[in-house]
Amino acid sequence: MHDHLRPTDSDYPDGIYRVVGTSGKTATLLRVGDPDGRRVNTGELERVAEAELEVFEPAANPDGNRPFGAAVASRLEMGYWSLRAFGQQLVARPLPAAVAGLLVVVGVVGEQIDTFPEPALSALILVGALGLAVIGSGRLR
Repeated sequence: MHDHLRPTDSDYPDGIYRVVGTSGKTATLLRVGDPDGRRVNTGELERVAEAELEVFEPAANPDGNRPFGAAVASRLEMGYWSLRAFGQQLVARPLPAAVAGLLVVVGVVGEQIDTFPEPALSALILVGALGLAVIGSGRLR
């Protein structure tokens, strides 16, 4: 599982394949790279009999040869979409999100009021932050 292979026979489209499943007699391969070794997302699956795996040779992981700039850009894009989805989940559940946010705010500014003990303020921040995390993750039903 998770090995990367390249066909040496023209019966299979050129590219890099990842082994994503095996049964006793077959292997399921997902095409994850183009013939030049660059990452692609095709969704193309090939089911190969165990005896036919001889026409494949080991190949490098196509994720390992991404330029540094492309890797950073991908991480930034993923971060943007993660924050956007998190915000949409908070907007979808306004009352629980407001309560959790209020707990965090009281925990942070409660020190200025000086009527709450320090452990209670820390507990409010912790409970509020965990509440926001659960709500923003979409796990709250």
